[in-house]
Amino acid sequence: MSTRRVAYYYDPDVGAFTYGLGHPMKPQRMRITHELVSAYGMLDHMQVLRAKRASAEEMTRFHTDEYIHFLSRVVPETAEELTFHGTRFLMGDDNPPFEGVFEFCSLSAGGSIGVCLLVPRLISPSLAILSYRAYPPTEAGQRLASGSTDIAINWAGGLHHAKKREASGFCYINDIVLGILELLRVFPRVLYIDIDCHHGDGVEEAFYTTDRVMTCSFHKFGEYFPGTGTQDDRGRGTGKGYAVNVPFKDGLTDDALKSVFEPVITKIMEVFQPSAIVLQCGADSLAGDKLGCFNITMQGHASCVQFVRKLNVPLMILGGGGYTVKNVARTWAFETACALGLEDTIDPNLPWHEYFEWFGPRYRLEVVANNMEDLNVKEKSLDKVREAALRQLGELKPAPSVGMHDVPSETVGDHLGFRHKESKKIDDLDERLAQHMRYIYNLQDSSTSSESELDSDSDQSTSSRLVSRSSQRQRARNGRKRMSIATNQIFDVAEYLPASKASRRRFFASEGARWDEQLRRVVVARNGELEGIAVNGKFSGLGLNDENGIEETAEEEEIMDVEDDEDDLR
Repeated sequence: MSTRRVAYYYDPDVGAFTYGLGHPMKPQRMRITHELVSAYGMLDHMQVLRAKRASAEEMTRFHTDEYIHFLSRVVPETAEELTFHGTRFLMGDDNPPFEGVFEFCSLSAGGSIGVCLLVPRLISPSLAILSYRAYPPTEAGQRLASGSTDIAINWAGGLHHAKKREASGFCYINDIVLGILELLRVFPRVLYIDIDCHHGDGVEEAFYTTDRVMTCSFHKFGEYFPGTGTQDDRGRGTGKGYAVNVPFKDGLTDDALKSVFEPVITKIMEVFQPSAIVLQCGADSLAGDKLGCFNITMQGHASCVQFVRKLNVPLMILGGGGYTVKNVARTWAFETACALGLEDTIDPNLPWHEYFEWFGPRYRLEVVANNMEDLNVKEKSLDKVREAALRQLGELKPAPSVGMHDVPSETVGDHLGFRHKESKKIDDLDERLAQHMRYIYNLQDSSTSSESELDSDSDQSTSSRLVSRSSQRQRARNGRKRMSIATNQIFDVAEYLPASKASRRRFFASEGARWDEQLRRVVVARNGELEGIAVNGKFSGLGLNDENGIEETAEEEEIMDVEDDEDDLR
């Protein structure tokens, strides 16, 4: 097999984080994988890099400011308060607010954003990568400037469930989306392939309406997290047809996966002609995984990596799920060898290393199949799934052309030292409104778009606007449905409904509203005395039971809703 230049991202701090006692997700699996890769001597065959950790600003290229600000502040002791009693950001048993969650997210995202090494033009001082193997600064700079790599590996990445405004399925930051956004700065079309046992819903949702990114997910579908990924989900608008879903049943085997994976990917390469590929190698599709339900061996899983590698397209390989730690480490170490083209020379007997005892009683580089029945063959659904995917791809138009142009790394104003606030005047009302929204108002739910439409200068009648407001309040009472990745059970999440922009401006324009730095709230002072605090753009009297003095009864909320409706009628 031809030799390809590989960049391998690893941060030694990744194994120090923990989701909590008894939680299925174990960040330590990345450290064990690295020790096994090192024991096999593979580090000498690739560039070993420690990525610059992603900043909050870099994470907001996809995620909302409010969500990133929340992650940077949350600790187990403040989670209840900062999530408004569980109504925001979906923190809970699946996604615990563990100590150091923001650092863990920045570490994971930093490696995926570091895909800029794929081409020289992506190299910039702001995305500088530090060499983990302690190269001198000048040598590290020379390595960066060359851009000499064909494959980038980040086993700490691949967290494909995270949404724009909330955590999901053990994932807080969607490093995959951030990495693809970096690729799109240079490559006209990017293909995302997901072989995790769970549907890659977060990535699909992010690129559901574009034809520059094709998402292709091979996953279990049914009463299984996240409950999405049917073959009817094909994209929308410009992106219609560019979301490819291949759902399987329990017991999927190596041969069954290969019979669908290779023809579908071959057809995608023919029709879409991607300029770069991102491959998510979630290991929960392996046989015997604690949360998985497939029967795929290590060789069957790695065959997907080998097939994609042979396509000779710039490739980014990421981790993902995987909850039987020793099998995850075995598979990712072997797939690292596949990326290097060394899979035929690697010793099946595990070498001695720090975590050698973890791999007992079989100290071999293998994950064997069990006696699980393959329902895909039994129910004869495999051919139907493959034919449906190929038919969808056959209906696509030729690969879309993209007009690419160089984007400066900084604006002229930034280069000359001008700040954004100096170039654009913002009135006092907007200043107070923006400051208050960062701490109080949430933009995470889909209802926000409905509110924006409600506030826009449209021709909607007053009655239809009132119906929209009523339906929003009803959704807030009914809550949202979510599924747990650990139990596959559906549960209700109370919906946090922020005030509309018009209501907020109306409140802030009222006399006496001001920002209190100590309370971190907007307060209303009347007759020189503090009489109340603004919550969601509405005035509330000072209560005695809340530590910040905020208390609002259901009756007060209903009265305020009626007043808002009356304002709309006027």
